[in-house]
Amino acid sequence: MKESKYALLQRCFGYSSFRGGQEELIDGVLSGRDVLGVMPTGGGKSLCYQIPALLFEGLTVVVSPLISLMKDQVMALKSAGLPAAYLNSSLTSEQIGQVYRNLRAGRYKLLYVAPERLLAEGFVALLQDMDVAMVAVDEAHCISQWGQDFRPSYLKIADFISRLPRRPVVSAFTATATPRVQQDIAQALELRDPVWVVTGFDRPNLRFEVRRSAHKLTELKGLVSARGGKSGIIYCATRKDVEKVCQALRDVGVPATRYHAGLEDGERQSSQEDFIYDRAPVMVATNAFGMGIDKSNVAFVIHYNMPKSLEAYYQEAGRAGRDGSEAECILLFSSADIVTAKYLIQNTTENEELTEAEREAVIAQDLRRLEQMVGYCRTEDCLRGYLLDYFGQAHPPRCGNCGNCDADVETRDITRQAQMILSCVQRIIDRLGYSVGIALVTRTLRGGGDKRLLSLGLDKLSTYGLMRQLSRGEVTELTECLVGQGYLYQDPQYGALTVTAKGREVLFHGARVEMRVKAAPPEPEKERRTQEKRPQAEDEGLMDRLRALRSRLAREENVPAYVVFSNATLADMTRKMPRTMEELLTVSGVGAVKAERYGKIFLRELEEYQRGE
Repeated sequence: MKESKYALLQRCFGYSSFRGGQEELIDGVLSGRDVLGVMPTGGGKSLCYQIPALLFEGLTVVVSPLISLMKDQVMALKSAGLPAAYLNSSLTSEQIGQVYRNLRAGRYKLLYVAPERLLAEGFVALLQDMDVAMVAVDEAHCISQWGQDFRPSYLKIADFISRLPRRPVVSAFTATATPRVQQDIAQALELRDPVWVVTGFDRPNLRFEVRRSAHKLTELKGLVSARGGKSGIIYCATRKDVEKVCQALRDVGVPATRYHAGLEDGERQSSQEDFIYDRAPVMVATNAFGMGIDKSNVAFVIHYNMPKSLEAYYQEAGRAGRDGSEAECILLFSSADIVTAKYLIQNTTENEELTEAEREAVIAQDLRRLEQMVGYCRTEDCLRGYLLDYFGQAHPPRCGNCGNCDADVETRDITRQAQMILSCVQRIIDRLGYSVGIALVTRTLRGGGDKRLLSLGLDKLSTYGLMRQLSRGEVTELTECLVGQGYLYQDPQYGALTVTAKGREVLFHGARVEMRVKAAPPEPEKERRTQEKRPQAEDEGLMDRLRALRSRLAREENVPAYVVFSNATLADMTRKMPRTMEELLTVSGVGAVKAERYGKIFLRELEEYQRGE
């Protein structure tokens, strides 16, 4: 009798029940229907195709965008005793030959491949002679040019499927897809009457925060040092920033490594492995790093620069807390980030597969996305709510677990300052016949004497020098607040400011303007309060012992620590304190295979701890 999906879930993966949406998608696949699943990172997308793959008679081909994703997934499957392999450019010709021989012998249930390999003649010929039961497309948003990470190679998937002798079930999964991108995925993959499940985008275990800082590097070093020993990712917009940040962290004793496209392949691979195996718990990287990284114990993700879109931000930030543990997502924001992001959007290497008109449309779309991203950085409302609004999900007005909801704030009347700024913007337009950006408005209000300002005659305006007593940062912050609240409109492409109808109410009818300002406690106090908000394991001493045991076993087996057990599994052990193998199997994430491999060792450690040894 064939094993049930429930028995497989418990025996192989160590879970007693399915999460929201998983069972509906799995049942759809098992009934022969195509499926499209949109689930948050850490929501269990991979189980939605892995469990059917193990129950199907034939082979499941998993299309995956990056080598790192394939390696992580296959390593985890093998650790659970499941037959899987991958084919990518990291393998030698001899290793590829061995995978092909094992495929012909029927030794695999899951095969992970890059989309570029799909139409290679040898590969297609091999699979045409096999029973392909399902094609699963991971990171499916890559197929849409309206997605944040469009990869033209994904467009080959439908052609590959059409060349198989029998059409398999097609399943597609992603964590970040707006309704438009979801439609694109279904159309490009030619999904037939799919079971379509969107479980939501909320990650309650993640705490979101935006910090405005004139001294990012100093603040970053403080943030990372306060989280000593924890695993984290720091994203930078440019290679230059990666180098600067990584070296600065190393200089203060943080074991950090780096990753960007300018490094040699060998160094990138070495850096990634040092991070995954916790030899260097902090990774400093561009967005070239991370897609599909299945490292479950990332405790924080800090963006040193603002990303270009909310999709990119949510995907990158979502690499924290994959095992359900509490984690932090902090974005360090400055106006200079907007300039950098626009430059990257407008000067990205042209895609040869796009026409000039298509490329211009993509740039325009990217600039609209950037405008939404800037809005997130400037909003005074709930940050989680802002993200969920973008993805079309209803939510309470306050989440209580973001930097805006739980901050100490005071409301200031800034009507007088707003009138100065709005008046200056309008007077510049009246004088020049066109609008300018925040930087020139700020210099005018502060009475700057630079060559461009003087040549335009802006020193002749009545608003010239009205705010010279304020710093550049203070004037900029006030102006950005007016943009965020809709009193000024900032063109997404050029950054030029114009006064809105709402702004004219302030100028001509005395409407009041208020600004919410976060109270700024001393840094140690701020960090202490942040730590207090984070639930602690019931017994941190025992957690330390279990982590040390896990690390020793991981070194012996040459696998990442999280492949042995996740942090969430160890935390559940400290709560349940199992004494027998049967009780151990009730711990979340402990299946029969891992219980047999590691059970006696961990039970002995728990027993010794209870005896005070």
